[in-house]
Amino acid sequence: MNEFENNKVILWDFDGVIIDSMDVREKGFRKVLSEYSEEQVERLLEYHRENGGLSRYVKFRYFQEEILQKEIDEDEVARMAEVFSGIMRKELTTKDKLIREVLDFIEAEHSHFEMHIVSGSDGDELRFLASKLEITQYFKTIEGSPRPKISVVKDILKKYDYNRGEVCLIGDSINDYDAAKENKIDFYGYNNLKLKSMGLKYIVSFS
Repeated sequence: MNEFENNKVILWDFDGVIIDSMDVREKGFRKVLSEYSEEQVERLLEYHRENGGLSRYVKFRYFQEEILQKEIDEDEVARMAEVFSGIMRKELTTKDKLIREVLDFIEAEHSHFEMHIVSGSDGDELRFLASKLEITQYFKTIEGSPRPKISVVKDILKKYDYNRGEVCLIGDSINDYDAAKENKIDFYGYNNLKLKSMGLKYIVSFS
């Protein structure tokens, strides 16, 4: 694709870019928060939809502090995150959720680019899912939360001494754009027309 002619490194978001997981993620939040009111859960899901690139730890803290108006309980946040991860490990291991055109591109081009996954999802869970989905071999590293995505990207750039002008990040949320902008690398939006309407560089299709 001509979009990447100046890039040698591609950092991939996971949810919504490599895998179509939005319905499963929302189902997971509903299960974890099943003891709370529908209104409270919907407020969390609205925050989740607007901030797809943020980790579940941030979202559960938001739920406690902003929606429940309680002091953040980190033990409870960790418990919620663990339950959520168990649901994801069960529900996201079938290949039918992978976005075919993206996977075809990765399979065809992984030898031409250095590729990494940088995600707001839990890092251990991501590596588990990548193994089950048999895509681990395409990526130099697979990294996620609890570290913020901005920090994950910064650490990769430093560790591998990449030329920032040759690195791009592909994501489907404003948080992905923020991570790219903060680290002074190219950003391409995908699978979220709001990003296109903002005038950002946008991939309509990988086909």
